[in-house]
Amino acid sequence: MKEVRTLYVDAGEDGVRLDRWFKRRWPHLNHIQIQKLARSGQIRVDGGRAKPETRLAAGAQVRVPPLPEAGPQRERGALDPREIAYAKSLMLYEDDEVLALNKPAGLAVQGGTKTVKHVDRLLSAWGEGLERPRLVHRLDRDTSGVLVLGKSPGATAKLAGAFAKRRALKTYWALVYGLPKPGQGVLELPLMKAGVGDREMVIPADPKDPRAEPAQTEFVTLARAADKAAWMALWPHTGRTHQLRAHMLAMGHPILGDPKYATEASRELSGGLKLQLHARRLVLAHPSRGQLVLEAPISPELAAGFERFGFDQHEADPEPFTSKSRKSHR
Repeated sequence: MKEVRTLYVDAGEDGVRLDRWFKRRWPHLNHIQIQKLARSGQIRVDGGRAKPETRLAAGAQVRVPPLPEAGPQRERGALDPREIAYAKSLMLYEDDEVLALNKPAGLAVQGGTKTVKHVDRLLSAWGEGLERPRLVHRLDRDTSGVLVLGKSPGATAKLAGAFAKRRALKTYWALVYGLPKPGQGVLELPLMKAGVGDREMVIPADPKDPRAEPAQTEFVTLARAADKAAWMALWPHTGRTHQLRAHMLAMGHPILGDPKYATEASRELSGGLKLQLHARRLVLAHPSRGQLVLEAPISPELAAGFERFGFDQHEADPEPFTSKSRKSHR
């Protein structure tokens, strides 16, 4: 971008940091570049200098100076036609503000040192810069199901706010070892990270431990397979890393097919199944109109579990949680 422009802060971006506002629009900019532009006075808010950590107000005017062009790295990693077709095949829903994907198990949401194939890279299928959809929440690599993204900075901010304020109703389906008693309820159990690298896990924590993070999961039993396994609907009211997997293990009913959060008995019952956890349904406010109700067909991995234990997906209540619970999270 070679010219100076003045842009306005969208209503859905009220309170967003200046540096994050820039990153949402120009993802190729790094933190050092944004700091330099701000400290040299080239970026201004309502005519005055502003720090990278300045919180923006809705309607504020932001002076955007000429920005460095995106480097060739994105071009070198450009998607080929087959990758674009694959990305588009994952689409559950799309409009001018929202994109929803049915993320397959085994596909990471974001990249890392050893992860080159991930959802974030596939988003290039929709364009770059302001046209590139933005992540607003995460799913574990081996968890399948609904993943929602924003298609504009304003929509992204509003969708992310719904998750941050716990206004998104997330319904996961899971097959677990044994029969939880009681069959429904809410588990409140703080969690914290322990271990290093590949051995890092999330474990129950003493609420007084400074590393502890509050975690709350609502659960309902949908069906049972004798006394061996149960089909559960899980609603994580909080969004801790591996929360559902750690909570079900703590209850004594680990999710089947989980290689990490497991017991000897659950490993034996899993018998080759992959992680039996699927983000089935997501209900939240649309950024500008009405309500979004997004539902992902079950994955091949979960279908294999259903077949083994004789569960029928069509027998499930699409809204298994009480109306009182739903209202308290709107």
